[in-house]
Amino acid sequence: MPKNNALKSILIIGSGPIIIGQACEFDYSGSQSLRSLREDGIETILINSNPATIMTDPTMADHVYLLPLNTKSIVKILKEHPQIDAVLPTMGGQTALNLCIEADEKGIWKDFDVEIIGVDIAAINITEDREQFKNLMNKIGIPVAPAKIANSFLKGKEIAQEFGFPVVIRPSFTLGGTGASFVHTEDQFDELLTRGLEASPIHEVLIDKALLGWKEYELELLRDSNDNVVIICTIENMDPMGIHTGDSITVAPAMTLSDTCYQRMRDMAIKMMRSIGDFAGGCNVQFAVSPDEKEEIIAIEINPRVSRSSALASKATGYPIAKIASKLAIGYHLDELDNQITKSTSALFEPTLDYVIVKIPRWNFDKFEGSERTLGLQMKAVGEVMGIGRSFQEALHKATQSLEIKRNGLGADGKSYTNYDQIIEKLTYASWDRVFVIYDAIQMGIPLSRIHEITRIDMWFLKQYEELYQLEKEISGYTLDTLPRELLLEAKQKGYGDRQIAHMLKCLESQVYNKRDELNIQRVYKLVDTCAAEFKAETPYYYSTFENEMVTADGKEYAENDSVVTDRKKIIVLGSGPNRIGQGIEFDYCCVHGVLAASEVGYETIMINCNPETVSTDFDVADKLYFEPVFWEHIYDIIRHEKPEGVIVQLGGQTALKLAEKLDRYGIKIMGTSYQALDLAEDRGSFSTLLKENNIPYPEFGTAETTEEALQLADELDFPLLIRPSYVLGGQGMKIVINKQELEEHVVDLLRKIPNNKLLLDHYLDGAIEAEADAICDGENVYIIGIMEHIEPCGIHSGDSNATLPPFNLGEFVMQQIKDHTKKIALALNTVGLINIQFAIKDDQVYIIEANPRASRTVPFIAKAYGEPYVNYATKVMLGDKKVTDFKFNPKLEGYAIKQPVFSFNKFPNVNKQLGPEMKSTGESILFIDSLKDDEFYELYSRRKMYLTR
Repeated sequence: MPKNNALKSILIIGSGPIIIGQACEFDYSGSQSLRSLREDGIETILINSNPATIMTDPTMADHVYLLPLNTKSIVKILKEHPQIDAVLPTMGGQTALNLCIEADEKGIWKDFDVEIIGVDIAAINITEDREQFKNLMNKIGIPVAPAKIANSFLKGKEIAQEFGFPVVIRPSFTLGGTGASFVHTEDQFDELLTRGLEASPIHEVLIDKALLGWKEYELELLRDSNDNVVIICTIENMDPMGIHTGDSITVAPAMTLSDTCYQRMRDMAIKMMRSIGDFAGGCNVQFAVSPDEKEEIIAIEINPRVSRSSALASKATGYPIAKIASKLAIGYHLDELDNQITKSTSALFEPTLDYVIVKIPRWNFDKFEGSERTLGLQMKAVGEVMGIGRSFQEALHKATQSLEIKRNGLGADGKSYTNYDQIIEKLTYASWDRVFVIYDAIQMGIPLSRIHEITRIDMWFLKQYEELYQLEKEISGYTLDTLPRELLLEAKQKGYGDRQIAHMLKCLESQVYNKRDELNIQRVYKLVDTCAAEFKAETPYYYSTFENEMVTADGKEYAENDSVVTDRKKIIVLGSGPNRIGQGIEFDYCCVHGVLAASEVGYETIMINCNPETVSTDFDVADKLYFEPVFWEHIYDIIRHEKPEGVIVQLGGQTALKLAEKLDRYGIKIMGTSYQALDLAEDRGSFSTLLKENNIPYPEFGTAETTEEALQLADELDFPLLIRPSYVLGGQGMKIVINKQELEEHVVDLLRKIPNNKLLLDHYLDGAIEAEADAICDGENVYIIGIMEHIEPCGIHSGDSNATLPPFNLGEFVMQQIKDHTKKIALALNTVGLINIQFAIKDDQVYIIEANPRASRTVPFIAKAYGEPYVNYATKVMLGDKKVTDFKFNPKLEGYAIKQPVFSFNKFPNVNKQLGPEMKSTGESILFIDSLKDDEFYELYSRRKMYLTR
């Protein structure tokens, strides 16, 4: 059956602000879904309160409502658009599903005659209600772990007594494992049971026998209304059961699964999907497998919606799950749709991979002092990276190089742990850096059998690690001159970076690079094509690898390169890497708009990024996508291959900015603001000198590179002092100190964590108001796109402040100073593109805190509030295609827009929730109010000083 022609107008529910457990993968699936529906001529109406995403861009849907995600907003939209025929809730994660269920229970869909598509409410209830799910599995003959439901404290105690420890507590209807925990001993049970009952909206938990040490797998399925089912991807968790899949290192295709076990698992997954209702769309099923010859399979859960893993599976296979799931929801069958990659075969097929992908989560524990840094059933990661390689080892190395935690890969960088007890502890209590610690353990000589016994990680993975270490040991016995070509090639094929090989050979990275050049060991680029090259693929989606050269019949030697370089003029946009606190989805929004603007101007666009959750790594956003680490060596090789006109670094946050110095040194053109200007703004000392020369006020300051210098400065500057390192994002390492002891402790700690950094000590302006301005400058003209005033006082990081656009109580005199300073600084820095400047206002005097000549966190917010495509304009200015004066600016905003930060403190129960100069929020929402008399504004304003801390 082709498309259901009765559906003319569809409401899509987004996932709201980003929180741990529900991140930008739903921006990706929502954006794909909107594009998919519009292809079919369907009117799309979107509700989502997150201003930082591509999904809420005015170009994505016919009507975008930036409203709070509640039933009141739903009713308002349905009244304004009586033509809405159906609602699609499966693209917005748990938030959208919960809202859809609530609206259903209140009879809203019935009142407005709106059909729910893409999912069956009964199916959600069965899968979310642990008891119903268990009964259904028993009925269809699929094994589940012994488990019982408790909806009271007493009942919970009885169940634990019956099962014995260890047990697992899982609250019903929660996301990202909220409130879930392992209980190893009786004395922890009471507290963890209480936490679980409180976390569940219906105060119900499932207590099940812990399957510790079992292997964990996920299958991504799609099914149409004709009951055709395809399995898109099988994902194996390297970490065994007991660590949330969002916090696990995962690998596709499955590496240690026997074919007979896979066939049984596949049959079970299909049976489970068919048993929970007759909906059409995506589904994620999780299984545990016993780590012995029996390979017993137990079903853990099933999610009848697109999930975090479906974004990963889409990027891993090149099969756009959300796009196809949306088509199935409106009635298409799989055999009627095209494979999006080959364009010549049907979508009714199962992808085959001739490469391996490894996903590693990215954590931000340093933002939550005192937090429990071990991993368990409750997800704690804030982002993730994916590496693609021809082998598990190459993909693992690429993923570790993508994390941006100052590691160059596994081992060979002088940062290994060498303390036996510390290594054993990190392996015993799963640590966030366990991926590196396994290597350190092997290096120390701890036998694989012991590592396996502690971690329960499959022996196959541990042997892969061991092979890597043996190769490192072998190479370390050579010098650069004596190293044989085949060993260097093997190290590159296994993913070792030039920097690591240089560490082994005790030479410079550039020498290894030159040696590779000399020996003709070059990266070749391969297509991600879903069908292991069986059919010709049309998509420009590449990863790099190293190959042995083939010799043809006529004696020619060559290695096959799928990435054909055109003669068009090209621009490379550097992506922002993994999401983390301080650098989130807003930079992905900027990168996508940068790519689209460069395309409009006539450039061939090339995107480099390694984040599988985002729209920028969708294969049809840029003309070419290189799914590679945003890591110097990889970028430089792509630049040498493609020979672009230049590289855009302003849009990818600190990740891209940090590479500007290298690009400049290698003579590669940076589009827009020069590296010298970027560097001047980042170097706290030089920037303050620039302000002095331009008569612009700033708080009294001094710079220090040692603890001694910092203590001397303190005598001149007066406490309280704000300490800030250079070249950091999200206020990392910033702190307000009030005496010498605190100053000494913090400076010693900072210089240990960030050696050779230049620290800036400012006299902290107590009680000042903070404001910020974003502007576009072409080197001659400056246009201020928005000025925002923070509701919280100065001292709370701008990313954690509620901020209003336009300002709500800055007088004319102050506003004029802000405008004058912004223009002066933008021109003094020779800005070409975007700039963000932060101010502190005390006694009607405007002081400069800092300036960042790049896209900032607030640009997408201002663009949404005013309905103007500012990143598009700024990119055209960077490319020299337009001047600021060529645009007709027409901002539209009645009343005020408030940026409200959202925190994920509930994942870290024992952490101090106070706010200060270091950013802690994971996402944001936008709130529109008509006037300052609005209750919500009044409440925010009355609480503004509550959280201020040092």
